[in-house]
Amino acid sequence: MKFIKLNCRIMAVAIMIMTSFASCSKDNTSTDNNTPAAVTGVKLSSSANFGNIITDNNGRALYFFSIDANGSSGCADGCAVVWPVFYKENPSIGTGLAATDFGVITRADGSKQTTYKGWPLYYYQNDAKAGDVNGDKVGNTWFVAKADYTVMLANAQLVGHLGVQYNSQLQPGQGITQFITDAAGRTLYAFSPDKFNKNTFTRADFSNNAVWPIYETATVMSIPSILDKTQFAIIDVFGKKQLTYKGWPLYYFGNDLMVRGSTKGVSFPAPGVWPITNTTTVTASVQ
Repeated sequence: MKFIKLNCRIMAVAIMIMTSFASCSKDNTSTDNNTPAAVTGVKLSSSANFGNIITDNNGRALYFFSIDANGSSGCADGCAVVWPVFYKENPSIGTGLAATDFGVITRADGSKQTTYKGWPLYYYQNDAKAGDVNGDKVGNTWFVAKADYTVMLANAQLVGHLGVQYNSQLQPGQGITQFITDAAGRTLYAFSPDKFNKNTFTRADFSNNAVWPIYETATVMSIPSILDKTQFAIIDVFGKKQLTYKGWPLYYFGNDLMVRGSTKGVSFPAPGVWPITNTTTVTASVQ
């Protein structure tokens, strides 16, 4: 009888130990499930409001900063707390993205940051989970990263071809101006004699195209959210397709040498002849 009771006690203790282990196992599983997956790279993720956007492999949105048009990061200290840097060495690249569009810069503090088409990439502190895109349009300088922007925006000091600084009124002076660039941060200009959706500069044989190359694109794709996509159009210029904004045909300046952030054209041959464009630009005249 005592032997039977002893066996019962042993079995009870064994059951308690097994139950304890099972409980621990469940707790460990729960903890593992709550641990974010490792960041291994980038991919395209679908957003209800923005279409396909660039995210990390866990679906967390990434952003461009318009102050970074020259390819370096203008976000440090407190800014970098709100907008944490994205960096992954040898990132995996999702379908629809090209590895050649990604690069790495060294920040002022010596840390590394991943770039896309020369734009440093950031997270936004107030995006709590995958699918959140709360950082777009913050300060009208932050925009969700996309692979198919037709144009982007830069915020920078304008510096003419002689090294003179200009303000937003194209008068000599200091001041940050916002202006439209191509997707790689290269400045686009209007030609003041042009008419609405009419290029009056480019010759039929394109012999002067090296001086002020037209911005060629066949279609208008994604546009930064503070711009109105309906104000962009495509015109035919002697068989080539040129982008216009508010009726103004858009050009590069040859002496910018396709260097991102360069604005030498604003003063050549004089301020106002080849102005930058932005939301304050007046619609081109039809006559």
